[in-house]
Amino acid sequence: MSMDIDCLPFKNTGYFSKLICDYLAEKEELASFYNRFPNLAGFQKQIAEKKTSFSVANRKVLQKSLLNQYENYQISKCTQSHINSIVDENAFTVVTGHQLNLFTGPLYFLYKIISTINLCKDLKKAYPEQHFVPIYWMATEDHDFEEINYFNFKGKKIQWNKDASGAVGHLNTEGLEEVLNTYADLLGTSVNATALKELFEAAYIKHDTLTEATRYLANALFGEYGL
Repeated sequence: MSMDIDCLPFKNTGYFSKLICDYLAEKEELASFYNRFPNLAGFQKQIAEKKTSFSVANRKVLQKSLLNQYENYQISKCTQSHINSIVDENAFTVVTGHQLNLFTGPLYFLYKIISTINLCKDLKKAYPEQHFVPIYWMATEDHDFEEINYFNFKGKKIQWNKDASGAVGHLNTEGLEEVLNTYADLLGTSVNATALKELFEAAYIKHDTLTEATRYLANALFGEYGL
């Protein structure tokens, strides 16, 4: 007898606390702790609320900030279109966030962003009169360097050894050549291996700070989807 794991309930996985499982099950006793549940009906009410909450002047501030951040980056037509649309009262951002993990770090860095992009697509289908902009917020002010200074590959921990303090987003990328060399040795010489080496180099060796490097990386991976 086989099990359809695509339909495995969260509570049966053993990975989530009772609190999280109760929230996902929309238990009534938790309803007072959040504004609304993120289903399509909930988003309809969220759209109505947010539409009256942000003036055109505030939207222009956000747009200007994004344009400044991308000033020295090549962006896709889709990303440019999303930035342009932010001043429209029918445009809404869908935001995810994560620390500046080295070369994405854990897989859920990617899952978060992909889920946000897919949610924007689903919302556009449900509410075609609105525009939905997927945004990845970089936690540049996070101070936990030990949490973000490594990634795992082929069972090995590839670590950026550096004396660091303060906000990680301001850290210079000095020392990452060593990480690239270690990573390159493990990757091999396949076409995909070469592409990954080039991506790492373009992001981390050719940019001065971890913020700039992570922005480049996220844009390179997801720019075609308008992130």
